[in-house]
Amino acid sequence: MGPLSPTRTMRLWGPRSLGVALGVFMTIGFALQLWGGPFQRRLPGLQLRQSWASTPRPAVPSCLPRQRLVFLKTHKSGSSSVLSLLHRYGDRHGLRFALPARYQFGYPKLFQASRVKGYRPQGGGTQPPFHILCHHMRFNLKEVLHVMPSDSFFFSIVRDPAALARSAFSYYKSTSSAFRKSPSLAAFLDNPRAFYQPGARGDHYARNLLWFDFGLPFPPEMRTKRGNPHPPRDPNPPQLPSGVGARAHTLDPNALFHPVPTVADGHSQTSSSASLDLGSSSFIQWNLAWLDSVFDLVLVAEYFDESLVLLADALCWGLDDVVGFMHNAQAGGGQGGSAVGDGGLTAEDRQLSARARAWNNLDWALYVHFNRSLWARIKQYGQSRLDSAVAALRARREALAKHCLVGGEALDPKYITDRRFRPFQFGSGKVLGYVLRSGLSLQDQEECGRLATPELQYKDKLDAKQFPPAVSVPLKTSRLPSP
Repeated sequence: MGPLSPTRTMRLWGPRSLGVALGVFMTIGFALQLWGGPFQRRLPGLQLRQSWASTPRPAVPSCLPRQRLVFLKTHKSGSSSVLSLLHRYGDRHGLRFALPARYQFGYPKLFQASRVKGYRPQGGGTQPPFHILCHHMRFNLKEVLHVMPSDSFFFSIVRDPAALARSAFSYYKSTSSAFRKSPSLAAFLDNPRAFYQPGARGDHYARNLLWFDFGLPFPPEMRTKRGNPHPPRDPNPPQLPSGVGARAHTLDPNALFHPVPTVADGHSQTSSSASLDLGSSSFIQWNLAWLDSVFDLVLVAEYFDESLVLLADALCWGLDDVVGFMHNAQAGGGQGGSAVGDGGLTAEDRQLSARARAWNNLDWALYVHFNRSLWARIKQYGQSRLDSAVAALRARREALAKHCLVGGEALDPKYITDRRFRPFQFGSGKVLGYVLRSGLSLQDQEECGRLATPELQYKDKLDAKQFPPAVSVPLKTSRLPSP
C-alpha cells in the first residue's frame, strides 16, 4: 500500500484510537493534501497562457498523481460533469474502471461488490486491480472496500437542496410517485405529505436525496422497510479478520459503532448509534463526522470551479485533467456555478427555497457542513492563489469550447445528429449536448470528442475497451464441386 499518510492511518486504526485522534489527524491530513503542485499537461492544438499557480514551480514535482479513486456520484448535483473528467483521465492513462453491468450499481439498493463487472471475491482467482469507481450507487463503504483499496481517494459532490429540488422535480417527475401526483414543485412543497409516502416507488428522489445517496441511516419517522432499510442490531457483531483494515468494518454507516467523536459539554467523546436520539442534532452531527472520516474531499456544485481547483491540487493533477464541459444539464437550468443566496430571487422563489431546505432538512445540514469545510480548505489553499487558478481554469474551458464546439457552447439536442454525442433524454426538460466543429485535426477530434461524449456513451466505450467482445471466427468450409 506504500507509506501511510495521516488520512490513510486514520482509516486503518481501531475505533478507540480513531475517536481520540480524529480531529487532529483530519487537520493534518487536509494540510498535507494541499501541499505540492500538480503536473501541467496540455491537450494537442491548444497551449495554456498562464500557469496553474502564480508561484514558481519546482523542477521536480513534489507529489505523484493519485490514480486510485472512489467518486460517489450523487444525483442532480453536477456529478455528470465530474464523471466526464474521470472518464477522460482514466481513458487517457489506461486505468481500469470498476463498471456496472448496465449504468448503475443496482441503485437505489445499497452498493454490492458483486455488481461490479469482472469482480471476483478474494480467493476467486487473480484479477487486475481497479483504479476508479465512479458510477451511480448508494454508498456502502464495507462493500466498496471489497473492490477498492482503503487508501483510495474518496470524494463526492453536494448541491444546495433548493436548487437540487427544482432540478429533481423536473427530471424525476415521471419516476417519483410524489412528484408525479403534484401539479408543481410549489404545490408539492406547500403540503409535501399530501403527495409523499416514505417507501413509495421513486420517492427517495423527493426528500433528502443526498443523504440517501450517501447511504446514511434515516431517523425512525423517515424510515420504512421498503424505502430506507436499516438492519437490526446484531448482539454479536462479527470480529474483524486478521489483516483486514479497520475501515472495512468500523466505518460502515450501518454498523453498530461509528468511530467518530460527538461533542458534549465541550469534550470529545465516542458514541454509538444506540446512544443518540435519531431525530436530534446529535444524530446529524454524528453522521456528518463519520462522512468526514471517510471522504477526503466533498465538492460543492455552487462553487464548482473552486472545487475543481482543490480536487486537482489534492490529486496532484494538472489543469487539463479537470477542465471540461458541463454534462447532463437541462435547458434553462444548469448545474452549479451560482453561489447560494436568494438575493436575486422573487419573494415567492425565496419562500420556495426555504420550504425546499426545510423539507430536505438532512440534505441542508449535509450541504452546510460541506460548504463550510470547502471554504476552510480554500482558506488553507489561499484566496489569491485560488482566484488565479479559477481564472486559468475558466479561460482554458472557454478556449476549448471555442476550438472544439459548434457555437462554442451546449446546444439543444435537436441539433445533435451524431449519436456518439447525443445525450440521453429523460424528464420534462431537454438535456443539452455538444456538436464538434468540422475541420479539426485527428488529434483534436479525439480530445474534443472525449470532452463532448455524454456519460452513457463513454461508459459503453470504456466497457468495450475493458471487456472486448469475443470475436468468433467462422469455420472455413470447402466448396463442394458442382455436380
